[in-house]
Amino acid sequence: MASLPKEPTQDAKRQSFWMPGNYVRTVHRTEKSFQACNDIVACFNERAKVEKQYAQQLNQWSNKWKAIVDSRPLYGSLMKAWQCFFTSTERLSALHSSISQSLTAEEGDRVKTWQKETFPKKLFCGFSESHGNKTSFSRAQKPWSKKMMKLEKARVAYHKSCQREQNALDKEKQANENPQTSPEKKQKFLESREKVTEDKEKVRERYEKLLEDVTSYTPRYMEEMEAIFEQSQEEERKRISFLKQAFLSIHRHLDITNNESVKAVYSELHNTLMSINELDDLKWWRNNNGPGMPTDWPKIDEWLPPIKKLNRKKREQQRKDGRPVMIGGVKVRAMYDYVGEEGDELSFKAGEVFLKVEEEDDQGWCRGVLSAGKEGFYPANYVEVAE
Repeated sequence: MASLPKEPTQDAKRQSFWMPGNYVRTVHRTEKSFQACNDIVACFNERAKVEKQYAQQLNQWSNKWKAIVDSRPLYGSLMKAWQCFFTSTERLSALHSSISQSLTAEEGDRVKTWQKETFPKKLFCGFSESHGNKTSFSRAQKPWSKKMMKLEKARVAYHKSCQREQNALDKEKQANENPQTSPEKKQKFLESREKVTEDKEKVRERYEKLLEDVTSYTPRYMEEMEAIFEQSQEEERKRISFLKQAFLSIHRHLDITNNESVKAVYSELHNTLMSINELDDLKWWRNNNGPGMPTDWPKIDEWLPPIKKLNRKKREQQRKDGRPVMIGGVKVRAMYDYVGEEGDELSFKAGEVFLKVEEEDDQGWCRGVLSAGKEGFYPANYVEVAE
């Protein structure tokens, strides 16, 4: 029932209606609507006191000056004109007093009666609507939440297996590059790496099966959640429609003048009230707290190798010391996407082929040349030799 807040931030997808537990905003909307009714009654009761005080002040002013004018040496039409101010004031005082009574007894009681009928309470459970929505949403979301928890565990296990495979690859590479390593040890590193790779593929297979299970269950989950959400939307639509009529009724009490300048003020107020549109409000709620919110549906989160920070001073010193440059270069193919963080780093997409023109240094970086001609550094573990 509050005014429309700012657009959602970039991380709004994490707060999406579809994510576990995020339906509570829609559940709590009932309590907030109930409180809004209390605020409306309190607001216009206060306005009723203002109207009553104004009516009393008008009467006091009129009575005081009527007694004074009666003793003044004016007569005829001039006296009648002056006295007419007081008559008009008395009539205006009566009108404002009537407005005060109407705002309190008529409109206040009307909202309170409707509020009591619209927000039935459940013993020890707050409002029946909130309890029912919470129970229904929770029941509909429980199977999907369990599947999501299993999927998250599988994702973590998969990423850990990728890390273990990378470690095994590094050890195998070091053993192969060390001339003092015996063939038996090299064979052990090879077998260890192959076993880790086999284990990783099994873990990935489980990850993919769980993702398939979540994906296949999602349409049913969405259908059930949508049905509960639409019931809540319908109740909110009724509340918005009623309060719109209540505002219009209050407006009719307050719009008392034919003065063109004041008419313009009330006309603007009336237009604002007439612009209340339950469909637009419900649409906004849907897009910001309901099924219309953006969300990141589960998908494979690929593992990326770690990258050491490039020490440029050390790199330049090595070049000055005569680090050899490869004649003609070696074709390599990118295994992952990479976006260079500095101007002297290359950016490329997975599958892109380019030349390596300088061997990997002890920091894990190489120098290469893209097909477009740009030369720069790139992480060595992000490419493989192209066939």
